[in-house]
Amino acid sequence: MAKVELKTPIIEEIKANLDGAKAVVLADYRGLTVDQDTELRKKLREAGVVYKVYKNTYVKRAIEGTEFADLAKALDGPTAVAFCKTDAAVPARVLSEFAKTAEALTLKAGVVEGTYYDEKGIKVIATIPSRDVLLGRLLGSIQSPVANFARVIKQIAEKNSEVA
Repeated sequence: MAKVELKTPIIEEIKANLDGAKAVVLADYRGLTVDQDTELRKKLREAGVVYKVYKNTYVKRAIEGTEFADLAKALDGPTAVAFCKTDAAVPARVLSEFAKTAEALTLKAGVVEGTYYDEKGIKVIATIPSRDVLLGRLLGSIQSPVANFARVIKQIAEKNSEVA
C-alpha cells in the first residue's frame, strides 16, 4: 500500500471534523500525564467536542483553502486539535478551564466562527459564558422589572385594603 493511500483517510477524517465546525482550537499537550489526558478527553467528550492528535502535515493539508487555513501558523510541535460543531466557545472554555489545573496544557490558537485568534484571543473567548447562562441572564434581566412592578402593585393594594 502506498503512503498516499494511508494518509488520505486521515486527511478525510480531519476534513469531516472541520465540515460544519463552529470552532477549532489548537493546544500543546506536552507534559500531561495519562490520567490528566484521560480526564481532559472525558470532559471534552461530555461537552460535545472532538479532541484528536494528528500530524501537523495532515492538518495543514486538510485546512488548505478553508476558513481554518490561518491555523497553519500555529502548527508547530505536538498539537492537539479540538473541533466543535455546536457551541463556538466550548472547546476554548473547556481547554482553558482544564489548563488552570494542568499547567502543562497550553492553548496555541483557534478559529471561532471563521475568525482566527491567537493564544490571547482564545483565552478571551474562553471567558464567554455558555449560551444557556447568557439566556438565563437575559431572562433574569427581563423578568426583574416585571417582578418589581408586581411587588409594588401588591404593596399598594395591601396598603389600600388596610386603609379601607
